[in-house]
Amino acid sequence: MLEPPKPSDEAERMQTLRSLQILDSAPEERFDRLTRLAKLLFDVPIALVSLVDENRQWFKSCVGLPVRETPRDISFCGHAILGNDTFVVEDTHDDDRFRDNPLVTGEPHIRFYAGRPLSAPNGHKLGTLCIISPEPRAFSPTDAELLDDLARMAEDEIRAISLATIDELTQLSNRRGFQVLSCQTLELCQRIERHACLLFFDLDRFKQINDTFGHAEGDRALQLFADTLKKTFRDADVLARISGDEFAVLVTESSPVNIQRVVERLQRNLEQTNTANPADYAIRFSVGSVIYDDHRHPSIDALMLEADQLMYRHKQHRPEAQRLAVR
Repeated sequence: MLEPPKPSDEAERMQTLRSLQILDSAPEERFDRLTRLAKLLFDVPIALVSLVDENRQWFKSCVGLPVRETPRDISFCGHAILGNDTFVVEDTHDDDRFRDNPLVTGEPHIRFYAGRPLSAPNGHKLGTLCIISPEPRAFSPTDAELLDDLARMAEDEIRAISLATIDELTQLSNRRGFQVLSCQTLELCQRIERHACLLFFDLDRFKQINDTFGHAEGDRALQLFADTLKKTFRDADVLARISGDEFAVLVTESSPVNIQRVVERLQRNLEQTNTANPADYAIRFSVGSVIYDDHRHPSIDALMLEADQLMYRHKQHRPEAQRLAVR
């Protein structure tokens, strides 16, 4: 048996999946109708909307199986999310990767599998819409087109969910998504005794960019800054556009000295962005930084408020050579 490897974007993929708050949620008709339709159209006993979690695959919708999850290390969907196209195994008994898989040698005795990866709006693969049979079968190009159509419908439903947690313009988390992910991250940091630091950013003179160059160019400036944040920070850090021209990043395992260094790296990366920008303006920011303290910050909102206040102090009083307000 071949255990599925982790995709290269695993940290960001998991962050996206968790931000949706869809894992372990109640069944929903909008997904169940798709698995019922897949079962009918392909004449198979099992159809799933499967989401690949850290150590399991969990079924948002399931027709034909008595369980809601199975281990990730034996999953077919773990292999499927590694690519962009439909992953097909026409006969597991003829495939060295799966012939001795427990899901093949035992229940549900999989002989045929076809799974089309489901992507979030930011491109990360969350899971699959898949069909399964205990009998081997061929899978034609017409079959692939049909499964693709159903998967696109599932992605539309995922997109509707993501609009509540993902900022559509920058594809970063929005305020709600940031609060969900940050709470999870801070709970983990407390449990394993790791430091966390919140950076709160505000773009300087952003209104002038909108007034001078138009709102389309203002949107492009926000996208450029978001892309620079992605380039600067790690996959494990939580990045968000909080509102308008305000952004936040929750960084783990960082001291004030390291935070100062990462902000200086962000400034250097932003200078490169500004140099490559053909428009006649430069993107600048003010920033406040707060080290998380569970006694001083009973909630993520309290942490954000303090960082926001420090950011405005920075904006009003910083010298020309930008320094970081840290507490």
